[in-house]
Amino acid sequence: MADIIKAIIIGIVEGLTEFLPVSSTGHIDLVQSVIHMTQTQDFKYMFNYVIQLGAIMAVVFLYFHKLNPIAPSKTKAEKSATWTLWFKVIVAVIPSVVIGLPLNDWMDAHLQTPPVIATTLIVYGILFIIIERYNKHRQPVVNTLADISFQLAILIGLFQALSIVPGTSRSGATILGAILLGTSRYVATEFSFFLAIPTMFGVSLLKMGSFFLKGNTFSGTEIAVLATGFLVSMVVAWITIKWLLKFVQGHDFTGFGWYRIALGIVVLLVMFL
Repeated sequence: MADIIKAIIIGIVEGLTEFLPVSSTGHIDLVQSVIHMTQTQDFKYMFNYVIQLGAIMAVVFLYFHKLNPIAPSKTKAEKSATWTLWFKVIVAVIPSVVIGLPLNDWMDAHLQTPPVIATTLIVYGILFIIIERYNKHRQPVVNTLADISFQLAILIGLFQALSIVPGTSRSGATILGAILLGTSRYVATEFSFFLAIPTMFGVSLLKMGSFFLKGNTFSGTEIAVLATGFLVSMVVAWITIKWLLKFVQGHDFTGFGWYRIALGIVVLLVMFL
């Protein structure tokens, strides 16, 4: 029962932070440094990625019609536009596959530490503030998903690849890059949602496959813990996504920048004091 409660807490943290530009992995690592689950290290490592997939499923359900290229209710032109959007998403994911996959395990093993997480929280927090101030008097040139070119998609994907460094935030790097490249905050936010689908499906399948290839199996308790974290993450992410889409229509990301800086400083103070 204790581990189920811990899975609920971690699932809430994941659901809240996966799509906000504040680093879900960084938050989960910080929470797990306080809340210690009793499962094996292999299970906890895989669990952290699979509950992220739970958050991604919230995007799938919320945008199912928009992302479904074979929906009977869509016209031929709408179906074609949906296929084109998917091709752009796939193109944007390529940098993460080429750069991120080979380095992912090494990054997790060597850089997933409080000093690195705190540093990246602060650095990207500062960048958010600087870019939002720079952007204050600029008008976005990309105001719809259809306006995103294939060239722009791969450039946004290069920013997403930066998130292999723990504490960066996949959504944060993607949104920051997209805004810098001229998209509106709303388009940057939505496109970051869609990029998460193939990215996190792929990563979760790899981590689960690695878990089983090492000879691990699930106990009844582990199945319950994994299912709980997955479902809680999905429900909380659903609520967070709907809130974030309303938020970006009238606000910038400066507040998230200050939050990242404050959290990074707290982590460093706790670590050194």
